[in-house]
Amino acid sequence: MDLLDNFLKYVKIDTQSDENSNSSPSTFKQYDLLNLLKSQLDDLKIDNEIDEFGRLYAWIPGNIDYCPIGVCSHVDTALECSGKDVKPQVISNYNGDDIPLGNTKLFLSRKEFPKLNECIGKTIITTDGTTLLGSDDKAGCAIIIEIAKEVLKLPIDKRRPMSILFTPDEEIGRGPEHFNKEKFGCKYAYTFDGEDPKYVSIENFNARSMKIDVFGKSIHPGYSKGIMINASMVLNELISLLPENEVPSKTENYEGFHHLCNIEGGVEEAHADFILRNFDINILERQTKDFYDIAEKLTKKYPGVKIELKWTNSYANMRPIIDKNPEVTDILKTAFNKSNTELIFVPIRGGTDGATFSFLGVPCPNIGVGGYNCHGKYEFAVLEEMQKMVEIGINIFKI
Repeated sequence: MDLLDNFLKYVKIDTQSDENSNSSPSTFKQYDLLNLLKSQLDDLKIDNEIDEFGRLYAWIPGNIDYCPIGVCSHVDTALECSGKDVKPQVISNYNGDDIPLGNTKLFLSRKEFPKLNECIGKTIITTDGTTLLGSDDKAGCAIIIEIAKEVLKLPIDKRRPMSILFTPDEEIGRGPEHFNKEKFGCKYAYTFDGEDPKYVSIENFNARSMKIDVFGKSIHPGYSKGIMINASMVLNELISLLPENEVPSKTENYEGFHHLCNIEGGVEEAHADFILRNFDINILERQTKDFYDIAEKLTKKYPGVKIELKWTNSYANMRPIIDKNPEVTDILKTAFNKSNTELIFVPIRGGTDGATFSFLGVPCPNIGVGGYNCHGKYEFAVLEEMQKMVEIGINIFKI
C-alpha cells in the first residue's frame, strides 16, 4: 500500500529542525526527505522544483476555467522529542488492548487516550517509545503524494489545477519564510497538518514570544544584607505573579495562555522565554501588559534590579482572512459532503503555516491527517483516517 509504505519510509528519515540555526532550511538533513519527495514527483512526471531555501513546489495542470488550489505540508519534526532512528510499530485490526511502546515501560491505553476507543478494528502506527513518530507532518506529506497520484488519473478537464508545497522549519515558526506566492500560483490552499479528519481549523491563536532578562547584584552571601539582589529569585517572583490559571494545563477551547518555555540564571542575572497565545488580540494585549506591570512593581520593590522585557509577534489569527474568502470553505464543504464525512470547524490551539500564508495572500485553512499526541513518544497515526483524507483531498480537485 503506497500510502502506508510512504509514511513508514518518511518517518524513518530524521528531519528535526533547529531553532538556533540561521540557515534556511535550519538543518541540512531536511533535504533527505525533500529530495525523496522530489524524486517521487519526478517519477509521476509532475513539474516541480526545490528553491534555494528548501521549499519544494510542484504543479499539476487542470481545467483552466477553475482557479488553482494549493495543498501544503511540512517535512520537519518537533524539537521536544528526538526524531532520529524512528522505529514505527504497525498494529493491524487494533483490538482495544493497551499497546506497549517497544521495550520501554510506556504504553498507549484507551483510558488515558480516549481516541483509541474510535480505533478498534483499524490500523494504528505508533512509536517504539524512544522517539516521536513524525505524523506531524509526514502523514500530511504521504497524503499529498497520494492525492497527487490520483488527481493525475482524472481527465484534465475534470480536475482543478493543483499546486503543491512542502516546507521545512514549520516547527520553529519559519515554514512560510521565503514563501513565493507567485511561484505557488494558487488562489486558495489547505495545510494538511492536524488530527481528526472531520475537524477543520479556520482560526488560530494570535501568537507572541516574550523574553525576560533580569539583572541583579551579586555580593558574598556572608556580607550581603541589604545589598544583594538575587536575579533568579526576582525572576521566580515575577513568574509567580502571573495569572495562575492562564497556563496550558488549565486552558482549553478559546482560552489563551502564557507558557514558560525556558528558564536559566544565577544571582547576577536570570533569563526566561515565554510564549503568549490568545484568539482575541485584545486579551493578548492584556497578557502582554501583565508582564510589564509586574516588572514595574518588582523594580520598585527591589531598587537596583534591572528587568528587561522584549516581545515579538509570531503569527496572527487567520479567521478574518478566511471570512473574507468564503469560497475556500465552500470548496471544503463540498469535498467533505462527497466523502460522506462530517465537517466541524474548530479553533486550532497552536500555530499553522496556513495562518501566515493567509496573511501573505493565500487563504489557507488547516485540515487533519489522522495523527495524534504529536511532539512526543505517545504519538500515533490512524491509517484509515489518512486514507479518508486522501479521498477528501481528491474531491477538492474533482469538478
